[in-house]
Amino acid sequence: MTSPTTPLGEARYFVREADIAGYHPANHVGTLNKRLIGPETVGARQLEVLVGHIQKGKGALPHAHPGIEQVCYLLEGRAVAEVCGQRQEMHPGDSCFFPAGEMHTFTVVSDEPVRVLVIYSPPYEERADRVIRPADAAAGH
Repeated sequence: MTSPTTPLGEARYFVREADIAGYHPANHVGTLNKRLIGPETVGARQLEVLVGHIQKGKGALPHAHPGIEQVCYLLEGRAVAEVCGQRQEMHPGDSCFFPAGEMHTFTVVSDEPVRVLVIYSPPYEERADRVIRPADAAAGH
């Protein structure tokens, strides 16, 4: 796989958030993500970095990513993260780790929206085969 290129045909290694189109991820409400680093932006194959903008009271419904580790680093706002029976209110500068395959949630509790940096390894790429929801787990998927 080669890296995406600039208009001059050079490999692309730098990304501005303002230049990235946002998308609404599955299994999330009130969320707009921008994939900063990934296969389609810079050719990254082992990790993916995105920034999420999440509205008050909204966030990620329970889900897990088999074979994918996830880190969240809170930039703005406050949120509650839950994983493996642990629950923590996060503030700017806090981070959390979601182990591969473990159900987790992330919910905004501040009046202002949250801005969060999210890292996946390997890349998640919003692929349906890389996420499990509680109904999927109960059905044995």
